[in-house]
Amino acid sequence: MEKISLSEIYGMNVFNDAVMQERLPKKIYVELKNTIKNGTTLSAAVAEVVANAMKDWAIDKGATHYSHWFQPMTGITAEKHEAFLTPDGMGGAIAEFSGKELIKGEADASSFPSGGLRSTFEARGYTAWDCTSPAFLKEDASGLTLCIPTVLCSYTGVALDKKTPLLRSNDALNAQALRILRLFGDTTTKKVITSVGAEQEYFLIDKDMYKKRKDIIFTGRTLFGAMPPKGQELDDHYYGALRERVSCFMHELNRELWKLGIPAKTQHNEVAPCQHELAPIFTDTNTATDNNQLIMETMKKVAPHFNLVCLLHEKPFAGVNGSGKHNNWSMTTDTGKNLLDPGKKPHENKLFLLLLVAVIKAIDIHADLLRVSAANPGNDHRLGAQEAPPAIISIFLGAQLEDILNQIEAGHLSNSIQGSEMSIGASVLPFLKKDVTDRNRTSPFAFTGNKFEFRMVGSSDSIACPNYIINTMVADTLCEFADRLEKAEDFDAEVMALIQETIKAHKRVVFNGNGYSEEWVEEAARRGLPNIKSMLEAIPAIRTEKAIAMFEKHGVLTRAECEARAEILYEEYAKQIIIEGKTMVDVAMKQISPAALGYSQKVAQTVLSLKAAGVKYDSAAALLQSLTETQNELDVAVAKMSQALQVVKGMEDLEEAATYCRNTIFPLMSEIRTPADRLEFLVEKKDWPFPTYGDLLYYID
Repeated sequence: MEKISLSEIYGMNVFNDAVMQERLPKKIYVELKNTIKNGTTLSAAVAEVVANAMKDWAIDKGATHYSHWFQPMTGITAEKHEAFLTPDGMGGAIAEFSGKELIKGEADASSFPSGGLRSTFEARGYTAWDCTSPAFLKEDASGLTLCIPTVLCSYTGVALDKKTPLLRSNDALNAQALRILRLFGDTTTKKVITSVGAEQEYFLIDKDMYKKRKDIIFTGRTLFGAMPPKGQELDDHYYGALRERVSCFMHELNRELWKLGIPAKTQHNEVAPCQHELAPIFTDTNTATDNNQLIMETMKKVAPHFNLVCLLHEKPFAGVNGSGKHNNWSMTTDTGKNLLDPGKKPHENKLFLLLLVAVIKAIDIHADLLRVSAANPGNDHRLGAQEAPPAIISIFLGAQLEDILNQIEAGHLSNSIQGSEMSIGASVLPFLKKDVTDRNRTSPFAFTGNKFEFRMVGSSDSIACPNYIINTMVADTLCEFADRLEKAEDFDAEVMALIQETIKAHKRVVFNGNGYSEEWVEEAARRGLPNIKSMLEAIPAIRTEKAIAMFEKHGVLTRAECEARAEILYEEYAKQIIIEGKTMVDVAMKQISPAALGYSQKVAQTVLSLKAAGVKYDSAAALLQSLTETQNELDVAVAKMSQALQVVKGMEDLEEAATYCRNTIFPLMSEIRTPADRLEFLVEKKDWPFPTYGDLLYYID
């Protein structure tokens, strides 16, 4: 195996700080860094020099094209490649790339989801360079392409992507957090940023088997499949030894990610068979969002090199755990201080306690918004299924912080629970330093030492939406706090009074127990916490007057942009369910029914032969009866689905179509699957038309 030199490979395909220092004149470098750090306007002259240096670097690496790389509201990325080539007028060509081409591009925006923000016959859209996220070289079998991270907006300037509101929310949180820091006497910090580390779960299956499963090809998940004799009952896959083919995939995946400057750190087998996880080191939220998109793209690109397919759907297999991604969110200063680090004596850290209760209040008030940030059709199969956080939003703080908040509420704050040493019992083993609290994997929003882990996000989702919603709701609460504290006559007393009042008003959202239990569902209802079980129920949250007022106040989304995002979510839900319904009809009619009927014919011939021979064989007749009855049940369900698909086809209102899909088409999917999976048990293995769960989950060497 080729030896990897991390120092040589890491960031080799990134136009990073080291490359900029090497290739840019010092004055230009300083101006560009000032724009990146402080948001100052980048002059056309500076852009021209940067563009030329970026072009030369890319061409030296072997690139022939560049692309404005953006994130439309499809949830994936988009790119249009342009050659550096420019004819010289004498039959030859030169390589050119101007500052204007770097800063602004033009895309046909008519076919991207817009939620009514623009007419489909109006095509013009603009991409604008986001210099805070480094340009990079995307590598594939055809060579290298210079990719420039950009935002996408319409001709009228409204955001048509996921990155623009994220960047706006970064500004909003920075502005309000700085107000708080100044009140605490911090005159050094110039900028507060949020940082994120997004853990990514995924499945790997054999490519040859994948090609035989139309349901996975069209929808990303299995719509049919009976559970094999063994699932994940033994927990033997979790953290188990990596199979060689999977290990080779991970090795190449790491190399490709490291080339892009993505700090892939941890890899292991997850709970379900064929399920795995990759976790990077945290970085600023904007870069982390770009990185996570590249991680997902690279997983899909690398998997076929080992005759594998990467599945990012939240629930590709019924009956085993699905996949999510844990969004580890924190606030840090440009001086490197983590504002959510409690320190050794958190009960004395008033700034931390104020920021902590600000997050608690924000989550309690805007729980519905946080829920919609993790809403997609696939996640409906996962949330609340004893494998992921419940759909009820709550916060886990742990024993130490909960005790401190209880002391504050009671009015006698005096101490913090401290960690201790733990003996494991064998003399050869060291004493371990025990953390002050355990972790809670059932909590949707858990404090884990110096950050909050939002565990509800779906594995296929962009993390842009969860993070711009978290940023904005926290910024809004900090704004309220700053407004009050700036008027305080006794600042210290007002801070403690504000912390105490906030705890009393919003402690209902704090829960350290088992989020999977039925008792918690009942308790949450008594507390008045919303239990938003499906994507369809979650969508209205983004266009409530409460949400619109908050987003507009901080310049993150306009009313029209909020309304548009709701429309896009309704459209996404309806289209996905319709595709799944059509796929089920197709597979049932063209694969399952012919296989079952063919096998029934064999059984019928056996029954007739035995009867002619005078042999009584009741089990064969019973099998034939079961096959016939189950096939009839399947036929009835398929007919109902076909009729329902015709009804929804005529619906123009997206919310009406999505509601019909949820209430009618979605239940019919179970009506089709139940008899189809029963037929899988009845039909002989060699006559079944596609690989079973047993094949998919256990036949990777």
